[in-house]
Amino acid sequence: MDSTDLRLIALLRENARFPVSRLADLLGVSRGTVQNRIDRLLEQRVLLGFTVRTTPEAEPQRVRAVMMISVEGDRSDAIISALRGYPEVRALHTTNGRWDIVAELGTDSLETFDAALRSIRTIKGVGNSETSLLLSTHKL
Repeated sequence: MDSTDLRLIALLRENARFPVSRLADLLGVSRGTVQNRIDRLLEQRVLLGFTVRTTPEAEPQRVRAVMMISVEGDRSDAIISALRGYPEVRALHTTNGRWDIVAELGTDSLETFDAALRSIRTIKGVGNSETSLLLSTHKL
């Protein structure tokens, strides 16, 4: 990847709906060059796709939280695999320090949230956990 690829990726992060002609103007290259670079970045799996951002109010999963999990022994892979099966788990992150895994959770109700927490805590190898509800979002 060169500096044009990096600038292209930054523009797509800003607005994935920019027309190719607008991207070409902003980058100072031809439309064909932009399209070829996007195609190549997709083929090389540098770009995995395009998405939308919404306000939290537009999300059906109104209860949002982060759950920090400590792992007992070498069970990280098994726990991550198990967590991928939960529809309430929106993203998973491994980390260092006190917590080994951070799970972003989203549910439509507190009852569903409570059930998910209770179930996740029973996964073999989950040691301690700490969960914090996300009350507001300040930057999207």
